[in-house]
Amino acid sequence: MPWLYLGHPSLALPPCQRGQTGLTPQPWGGFPSPGLQSSGQGPLSRFIRHTGLSWTYDSRAAALGRTMTFRGDGNKRDEHLLKKRNVPQEESLEDSDIDSDFKGQNVTLEAILQNAVSDNGLIQLSAVQAARKLLSSDRNPPIDDLIKSGILPILVKCLERDDNPSLQFEAAWALTNIASGTSQQTQAVVKSNAVPLFLRLLQSPHQNVCEQAVWALGNIIGDGPQCRDYVISLGVVKPLLSFINPSIPITFLRNVTWVIVNLCRNKDPPPPMETVQEILPALCVLIYHTDINILVDTVWALSYLTDGGNEQIQMVIDSGVVPFLVPLLSHQEVKVQTAALRAVGNIVTGTDEQTQVVLNCDVLSHFPNLLTHPKEKINKEAVWFLSNITAGNQQQVQAVIDAGLLPMIIHQLAKGDFGTQKEAAWAISNLTISGRKDQVEYLVQQNVVPPFCSLLSVKDSQVVQVVLDGLKNVLIMAGEEASTIAEIIEECGGLEKIENLQQHENEDIYKLAFEIIDQYFSGDDIDEDPSLIPEATQGGTFNFDPATNLQAKEFKF
Repeated sequence: MPWLYLGHPSLALPPCQRGQTGLTPQPWGGFPSPGLQSSGQGPLSRFIRHTGLSWTYDSRAAALGRTMTFRGDGNKRDEHLLKKRNVPQEESLEDSDIDSDFKGQNVTLEAILQNAVSDNGLIQLSAVQAARKLLSSDRNPPIDDLIKSGILPILVKCLERDDNPSLQFEAAWALTNIASGTSQQTQAVVKSNAVPLFLRLLQSPHQNVCEQAVWALGNIIGDGPQCRDYVISLGVVKPLLSFINPSIPITFLRNVTWVIVNLCRNKDPPPPMETVQEILPALCVLIYHTDINILVDTVWALSYLTDGGNEQIQMVIDSGVVPFLVPLLSHQEVKVQTAALRAVGNIVTGTDEQTQVVLNCDVLSHFPNLLTHPKEKINKEAVWFLSNITAGNQQQVQAVIDAGLLPMIIHQLAKGDFGTQKEAAWAISNLTISGRKDQVEYLVQQNVVPPFCSLLSVKDSQVVQVVLDGLKNVLIMAGEEASTIAEIIEECGGLEKIENLQQHENEDIYKLAFEIIDQYFSGDDIDEDPSLIPEATQGGTFNFDPATNLQAKEFKF
């Protein structure tokens, strides 16, 4: 029976193998494969469509943690975020056994349907295999046509044929590809009562049948929270996790890990708490795996769990995985870095106490490299992470300062792409809310005001409002030195931009702009500023020297 060790990886060996010579203390070393029999067909090739991903932001009050969520675009998904996967065409070892009269012909759906219920085992296998091949085509497989033909109940019935594992395999493969389609097509598979039979096939002694059932269940779970929770309710988790052991073939384990990702996906609603509690120990084992695909999927699973609110964040923290997650920020593979950055970034959207757990793992030491990473997406998410640290308590703000990261954030504010500049604006504005006077003073001394003001002319109203809020906070905290801040704003062209924003269509923006002008740039304020009052000379004349107020910008609030 497959075993699952959910403790320290150095002990992740069968009891009989611990301490034996020739075995390295790693859970995924070259152990022999289990006693799974082959049904005569070759290994399945793995194919994932390479597509992109775009991001949107869930923006909240500046002093609150902000989550970053992805917009589900069916045509734009990174491969590690792919919910469903089609099994591509591949010649099986039994193709040569297909009846020569049947093979090679342009077979109609009617013929496939008729032969799929034949009493002749070879003819039936040939028909099901023909249906599978149609569904494995790279371009526009005729999924709807096959569903309308009425073949689904026949394929599901084939899953029951324990006496014919090749037929089970072909039927499972065909159903997997139908379930890889639209939500409506996936639902058709579910309504045909295939899920209980796929769960039953997880106990098959034939590895390819078992693995194909895992793949099919992954596609069904990936359809959304309703299907996910339905499959969970039928008991998928325990048999799925039982496959996580050193002797499982690597391709099989990759599929299992991908299904775990789908179990963790979606937060409306999130997966049941009991399921999260079951999955987390397995992820704590898989995070040590040396296979990049498994490691990336494991970390993405953690990122989905940490995106489910503070309660799930705490469950991830309590699992003890965070100290092993943080070092992955400096992994040599960008895919691992990206997933790890998202996972720890989600954790710091939680409470100050949850944020501190990540900071205690020396996380900030990884950020100089992340902020200068050649990939802009890494830069953006690194600044997003830091924007949630500067929204924390004053000790956490100080940690960012002590790590020397503020000048790097300001550099991204000035030179980064717009997405990164936007996150940098949040980081700066959050600091002006959370920080002490001396921390905001240090921020100004780093020459933050000019690049901050440059964002006042962008079209993104949210960014403009974030910058105005930040500037107003700095002016308020400056107290008697507000005139010096006002001067810097005017010198860099910020005053003109703020004046123009008094005509902005957004009510909050034009009110903020008016308040800043009225309180810090009105004529009355200038008259009341002692540094701007002309001094009387000995001859009774007045000497007005504006240069006296344009000294070096080193100042104290």
